[in-house]
Amino acid sequence: MSERERSISEFNRDVEALDGYVYTRSDKLSCRLSNARMSDAIHALVEPRGKRIADVGCGDGTYSLELAQAGAREVVGFDAAEAAVESARRRAANTSHLRFEIADVYALPRPDTPYDVAVVRGLLHHLYDAPRAIASIAGLAREVVVLEPNGYSPILKLIEKVSPYHREHEEKSYPPRRLDRWFEACGGRVEQRLFIGLVPMFCPDWMARGLKRLEPLVEATPGLRAIGCGQYVQRIRL
Repeated sequence: MSERERSISEFNRDVEALDGYVYTRSDKLSCRLSNARMSDAIHALVEPRGKRIADVGCGDGTYSLELAQAGAREVVGFDAAEAAVESARRRAANTSHLRFEIADVYALPRPDTPYDVAVVRGLLHHLYDAPRAIASIAGLAREVVVLEPNGYSPILKLIEKVSPYHREHEEKSYPPRRLDRWFEACGGRVEQRLFIGLVPMFCPDWMARGLKRLEPLVEATPGLRAIGCGQYVQRIRL
């Protein structure tokens, strides 16, 4: 089994067990707080209303549905995991302007008219060839909004080494400047970047509440936010 096939198989197994991914289906306070913060940051940079949006690496469709409900004119989700796409289609059965396609991120179908925005949420750190995927994504839209785990965070780098889930799903966070170079090689220019989030998923409720109170301070403090925040989100113009 190739590296790509092994990764897809891992995500298919996740979806088959829960009809979705563990981080979208969990009702734990930490997951709800973390997901909400990431969604808010993406929507702040992309402003979905009236736009045609490609959601690349859409997974079980949870976040695609959020974009559709936020006023997007059309949302098309792409993912290589067949079980995830089937789960997404069930979730969006009553949403006419939202659809899903099984697609390889390294060979995404080029639209006749570019999408207004491609959203790439938490995908690149799972891939064995992120620069090649970025070259494919760059052909979809005029603008790309990327959210990734913060590769500057020493705590996150430790979690990636010790967490069985992170190892099984081949998670390897990248420093934002590395992504900048990969997008620049495809003619992209980073227009805005935010460091966000302090609440790790699946942490105890008491910890989630305390970190959420500290989150605005950490996000607003230069230097501290670059190593303390769990994610970064950035908008790239192509």
